[in-house]
Amino acid sequence: MTPIPAERTALFIDGANLYSAARALNADLDFRKLLDLYRGAGVLVRAYYYTAVVEGEEFSPLKPLVDWLDYNGFSVVTKPVKRFTDAEGRSRTKGNMDIEIAVDMLELAPRLDHAVLFSGDGDFRRLVQAVQAKGVRVTVVSTLKTQPPQIADELRRQADAFVELADLLPEVGRPRAGS
Repeated sequence: MTPIPAERTALFIDGANLYSAARALNADLDFRKLLDLYRGAGVLVRAYYYTAVVEGEEFSPLKPLVDWLDYNGFSVVTKPVKRFTDAEGRSRTKGNMDIEIAVDMLELAPRLDHAVLFSGDGDFRRLVQAVQAKGVRVTVVSTLKTQPPQIADELRRQADAFVELADLLPEVGRPRAGS
């Protein structure tokens, strides 16, 4: 009898979206435990973490996290935040990583059995559909247990599975620092 090969999985973490969901649940994530959880469930092909960074700042609160992730098994994808002035004349920043996530997920799909997307952004519904068409099972991790929910209904419905972030927290979370 031929042994069943371990499932090839990749994680795609929308950093800003996951941070927002965890904060809404009053928790922080332990990324080492998150890696260990998925490494124990099969072959972890890649763990991507996407975030926009502010260039030129002496100190960014994101820098220690990005450095730690980079040295501890994550493929960190960053791009500079764009600054712009809105219609009311206020200075704003924008750092959308959707295209980077979509390109990486589609490129890696032929080498995966399972893609795990940590985001509730409804813009990813079509990406999930395209990856599923390539034979990859897609799980979305976000939360319904906040007001408002952090997961777009159309994304949750498109995914093969939805994992409630609050249910993962006993394994990969810790109470928020300072709470």
